[in-house]
Amino acid sequence: MSLCPDCIKGIRHEGTPEGKIEEIGGVRCYVGTPSGEYNGEKAVLFLPDVFGIDFINAQLLVDDFARNGFKTIAIDYLNGDPLPQDAFSGGKYDINAWFANHGNDVTRPHIDKVVAVLREQGVKDFGSAGYCFGARYSFDLAFENIAKVTVVSHPSLLKVPEDLEKYKKLSRAPLLINSCTFDAPFPKESQAEADRILGDGEQFTATYRREYFEGCTHGFAIRGDVSKPEVKAGKEGAFKAAVLFFKNHL
Repeated sequence: MSLCPDCIKGIRHEGTPEGKIEEIGGVRCYVGTPSGEYNGEKAVLFLPDVFGIDFINAQLLVDDFARNGFKTIAIDYLNGDPLPQDAFSGGKYDINAWFANHGNDVTRPHIDKVVAVLREQGVKDFGSAGYCFGARYSFDLAFENIAKVTVVSHPSLLKVPEDLEKYKKLSRAPLLINSCTFDAPFPKESQAEADRILGDGEQFTATYRREYFEGCTHGFAIRGDVSKPEVKAGKEGAFKAAVLFFKNHL
């Protein structure tokens, strides 16, 4: 498994983050809390891409989930070592060398620590929202049925068809995949396999849904260039689909 050049391309979005940095189980997190009443027994685990929880785009998405009634926790599972954001401006980085230092053995324990503390605080049901790199861990949480609901956007690091078959066999979590036109880690062939395996050949079932955003490229849901109408529509459409899926299943 590896990452692709599109994993380090994108645009910084504009806005003022409203959440706050908190330590949960000794793990640094960015937390978005709804301003009104909300169900404290539910929470969304936001699993970011390689730019981590300090990337403003990730923080703005966490805030948006919170505005829609979900306490949302973005976990720094990159050990304070996200990919530098100047990769956007033409810096050359060996993404696979970076990936070699961020394997499951050093990444997953941070998620487990946060989940354990949140459970102690009364959270019973978790949704996961995984973007690119984070989709790998969203699938793993679903395999273990730690997550009750799974949303992944332009997933990376999945083995196809193996992970899709494993999902069908082991997980009870409804799954939404936000997919797009130009996506090397999850191309149209993999999208079709997901429909075949999880949707019995259809895009929509009671527990599986795949949205497709024409003209968008890998990364569109978190760091797409929203000055382009098709990308703006894709980013907004993927977020709306995620919120509705959580509202229906979490």
